[in-house]
Amino acid sequence: MMDLSNAAKSLWGKKKTDNGQQLWLPLIAHLLDTKNVINWLFNHWISDGQREIICENLSEEKAQQLVNFLGYSHDIGKATPAFQIKESYNQDKSLDKEVVEKLIRNGFAGLDSLKLAKAEASPHNRAGEALLEKFGLNKNVGAIIGGHHGKPENKAPRNQLDEYKSNYWQTFNQSEEQKHWQKVQQELVDYGLRLIGFTDLKEVPKVNQQQAVLLTGLLIMADWIASSEYLNDDMSKPMFPTIDINQSFDDLDMNARYRRAIKTWKAHEDTWEPERVTNIPGHYQKRWGFYPRPIQEKISEIIGEATDPGIVVIEAPMGIGKTEIALTAAEQLAFYSGRTGLYMGLPTQATSNAMFTRIKNWLESVGNEEGKKLSIKLMHGKAQFNKEYTNLIKAENIDSDGDSSESVVINSWFSGEKSVLDEFTIGTVDNLLLMGLKQKHLFLKHLGFSNKVVVIDEVHAYDAYMSSYLDKVLEWLGAYHVPVVILSATLPKDRRNKLLQAYSQGKFRTENFEAASNWQENQAYPLMSMLDNKNLVQVSDFEKQEVKDIDVFRMTDDEQAVINFAVSKIEDGGIAGIIVNTVKRAQALVELVPDNIPTMLLHSAFLAPDRSALEDELQRKIGKRGSRPEKLIVIGTQVLEQSLDIDFDVMFTDIAPMDLILQRVGRLHRHNIERPKKLEVPQLYVMGATEYGSYSSANEAIYERYLLLKTDHFLGDKITLPNDISPLVQSVYDKNTDYQDDELAKARSVFDADKKKAKRKAKSFQIKDPTPRKAIHGWLGMAQLGIDKDEVRAQATVRDIKETIEVILLQERKDGYYLLDGRKVADLGSNKDKIIAQQVIRLPVAVTQNIDDAINDLETRTIGRFRAWQQSIWLKGALALVLDEQQKTDFNGWNLSYSPKLGLRYEKQDNGC
Repeated sequence: MMDLSNAAKSLWGKKKTDNGQQLWLPLIAHLLDTKNVINWLFNHWISDGQREIICENLSEEKAQQLVNFLGYSHDIGKATPAFQIKESYNQDKSLDKEVVEKLIRNGFAGLDSLKLAKAEASPHNRAGEALLEKFGLNKNVGAIIGGHHGKPENKAPRNQLDEYKSNYWQTFNQSEEQKHWQKVQQELVDYGLRLIGFTDLKEVPKVNQQQAVLLTGLLIMADWIASSEYLNDDMSKPMFPTIDINQSFDDLDMNARYRRAIKTWKAHEDTWEPERVTNIPGHYQKRWGFYPRPIQEKISEIIGEATDPGIVVIEAPMGIGKTEIALTAAEQLAFYSGRTGLYMGLPTQATSNAMFTRIKNWLESVGNEEGKKLSIKLMHGKAQFNKEYTNLIKAENIDSDGDSSESVVINSWFSGEKSVLDEFTIGTVDNLLLMGLKQKHLFLKHLGFSNKVVVIDEVHAYDAYMSSYLDKVLEWLGAYHVPVVILSATLPKDRRNKLLQAYSQGKFRTENFEAASNWQENQAYPLMSMLDNKNLVQVSDFEKQEVKDIDVFRMTDDEQAVINFAVSKIEDGGIAGIIVNTVKRAQALVELVPDNIPTMLLHSAFLAPDRSALEDELQRKIGKRGSRPEKLIVIGTQVLEQSLDIDFDVMFTDIAPMDLILQRVGRLHRHNIERPKKLEVPQLYVMGATEYGSYSSANEAIYERYLLLKTDHFLGDKITLPNDISPLVQSVYDKNTDYQDDELAKARSVFDADKKKAKRKAKSFQIKDPTPRKAIHGWLGMAQLGIDKDEVRAQATVRDIKETIEVILLQERKDGYYLLDGRKVADLGSNKDKIIAQQVIRLPVAVTQNIDDAINDLETRTIGRFRAWQQSIWLKGALALVLDEQQKTDFNGWNLSYSPKLGLRYEKQDNGC
């Protein structure tokens, strides 16, 4: 192996001053650290399924050489004058002078007086790509070098070396300085090539676009690890620390340094090695303590018989155990496809929290069986307030001899943008949909999801805009051969067909596959649809389900009349559920309930701790095996229709599209329990549908009039579950069922125009479809401004919701600040900041129409009252809204008030006109 010159070893890669000590890291050390890390990740961290994609047209040896080349070469652009004369981050002029003098002593004359007019035009990632492509590297791999900071160049930087020659070689014209730089740059490139097993840059293989995306993600990850001096900034856990300015590259033991770092990073967390599921009944008994229902057993057996399963869509009624089917499928599909992780995506934070317990219990069973500690991540904005999650032991805190009693752990390294890289993740579905949004570091999301079996629950809840993102994501998951399981109780057949086609397009570059001639019209229910290689397998001959007849009645939406009738229905006992379409209506209804009737209200406008407590109380009272009160009226919004395992004796619902009404009906007589005599037959009362075409502006502001008209038309006086689910859903969503009606024709044209507009809008910031022959240049070009550093704005983008503001709600009294539950802030103790940070609520869109002005106002108020928050890890950047002693305030032209009973209310201020 060739030796490096002192000149090459004198280039710096990192420098800083820490507690008065001047520190640096030679560039060559960081290049070798990153090469060693990415090599380890390729051999030991990525899954077999990911490795197959990366090695698709390469031998394993060539793929490994390529990976090592990327790790070694990623920061070669730092071997330029533009980078080497950069000031240190904390502007330590003494350190900068010391580093430059070291370079001058090694042949880089004139650096101390060098002034570059446009050094910023050649950031080191761009410079690295330009140099390597000049030396002969193909642009597909060059683009990865240019993109290793999270965003690739829009095009290959071919003109860099002509336009900014002095950034690369110190002078614009031929000189000794130029020759010296070129010689050292070539020396570093040649050193890396020999080390890796290449003799020339032209030997570095080309890659397709999918490979480039995954390799860029892997490179970013390797660079982050190799740039970590200590694990999670814990000085007792060194990884790749800088060295004293007086030390040199020759003082480093590169192999020992790398081995210590990897041992520290990977300590006390294992990798899942899924095994073949052979005995379905025994597997269910082992995981959940019961034998599968016939439908569960049959679906699991069919998946088990597949040879190349891709996407599985399961349409089945509420309460038949789709979660157990999905988790069994996750084990089966992970084994088939060489994946070592799971992502479970749900519509809301509440449903994610409810699912977290079930996934954790399943993972404990898997971990205990394999004798492993498996890492889990709850991915949503309020995860840090989920006690069950935060109480899990942290992998890095396990003693060196291990704690064998814990099989599920948290790995703190996988946080923020790195969360998706963890093996087992549960969260709101926007985490998955963001895989389709142009955003810096998107490569990490693709790397993370490409290692998982992806399960998506309650897909019926997606509108045209979100569906466009889901289709895009499915295409990319198909391109990575990632197994996908989609669960729904109520799915229009056109959506099912599009989901299958999108996945097929990604995996096979065509929407066409082998299928029965009438597959697109299949309305069977329950129905399982699976792409096994290019063959569509559809199964519907399941054992007959027990049927349940529900009597359907229509009634006025007058609030007093609704409450009076609900009270009369439970006069002899029972639980009435009233699900309405707006928070304001829910609040108005609850105030009309007589004081002697126990009532609960649940909607999205509660403080996070209050909402969490309400959900827990609801589950305790009317959940499975709940302690049911004699009487109770539960009033809520759409949060009641999604995944909460609760049971009403009688139900009232505002008019809504058919699939959502059926979803709500899933909470009516859900469990097999004794009922009050008058409520032994399930009864559904649909409010606001007594006159065809008259549905109130509030309902039509939320749901398309076209869908409400068809729901009204096709909803009869009886629903038989599960038999009627698919026919009713298809009747509303299939345009072939449109009937002669002027109102419907007018609504249909609006619906079609809105759908087209939503799809067009969704595509504005979406990545393009997988295009194997293209490099990743421009892949993230034309992204939405401000999206990279604002996760809330990004999530709003993939859900097509107006951006809103989250605030911490506090109360001011004469003697100081209080939480709204009555605790004085000054008395909260050592966890004060964390407790304050939990008091969050999202302001209604109406209150923050001029969002930038509203944020500026809140920032001014917050800094004026709580300047110390900026020093808190929990409260930095948080916005406060302070209520008076009556729990009221004025804000942005609105009167706001809060109560634990009603939540947040808002009324427009009277401007006196």
